[in-house]
Amino acid sequence: MKTAIDRKHTNARMSKIVSHSGVVYLCGQTSNGSTVADVAGQTREVLKRIDGLLAEAGTDKSRLLSATIYLRDTADFNAMNAEWEAWMPEGQAPARTTIEAPCAGAGLLVEITVIAAA
Repeated sequence: MKTAIDRKHTNARMSKIVSHSGVVYLCGQTSNGSTVADVAGQTREVLKRIDGLLAEAGTDKSRLLSATIYLRDTADFNAMNAEWEAWMPEGQAPARTTIEAPCAGAGLLVEITVIAAA
């Protein structure tokens, strides 16, 4: 018997939340980009979005398994990390990778994708 897959906020391109077999996958989260100019502000906005989507899926940041962070410029690594570390519950850090990569929009400086246990 196949295990159910639950998709939320789905369109022709992607779902914002996919849950399967006790694991929650979020699509990459970005800031609005046009209203927050620096990486610290964008990171805070992205983490707030992640909190909301995880809550909707019935989990939270203490249950993160993995995170992939895309930075437009690795010169922003320390500023992004300061926001990440302030957000992350002590002792609950997931496996994580940070990559320098161009983001989809010109004003976007950071994109974060996470996987969490339900």
